[in-house]
Amino acid sequence: MIGSLSGLLKAKAPPALLLEVGGVGYELEAPMSTFYGLPALGEPVRLLTHLVVREDAHILYGFASNAERALFRSLLKVSGVGPRIALAILSGVTVEAFASCVQAGDAATLTRIPGVGRKIADRLIVEMRDRLAPLAGAVDQALAPVGVAAEAYGALVALGYRPAEATRLLKSAGAGGSTEELIRRALQSAARE
Repeated sequence: MIGSLSGLLKAKAPPALLLEVGGVGYELEAPMSTFYGLPALGEPVRLLTHLVVREDAHILYGFASNAERALFRSLLKVSGVGPRIALAILSGVTVEAFASCVQAGDAATLTRIPGVGRKIADRLIVEMRDRLAPLAGAVDQALAPVGVAAEAYGALVALGYRPAEATRLLKSAGAGGSTEELIRRALQSAARE
């Protein structure tokens, strides 16, 4: 498996690009979110990759960030979503915006993405809810709580709350106090909702 490529950018015509690595030109397909961050032709670039092997072709996909690649891989596991639709999703919304749509159940925003109809949007919301938990770590590391809040966060996740819910409950519980007090206030906040 090819995990990443570092080389010179030789051509780019969305969604395709050509990356020369050690005298070998690799053709990749990438979402628009990756294209926006590409340097000028002839400049060095490093992309994370995912190889899709089909009966008639081997297609290499390139991504600027680990979060993009992780979401792409998760999308491929959803019934009815192939690489083309996964690329369209990553080109149409950011990883964070996609996660927000799924958590909020916002099928209307997802259906605005070319290739995503109502059935696929509904399926994405249902099937991706649980898959976003591990992805949240790659996306929102800067928002991860520390100290007492981190202990309370871990306890809420262990109790079955999704990472986004645990973060929201901790924010509503306020700061200060011991881990137990913070957990108690967060659970009281959840009970009031």
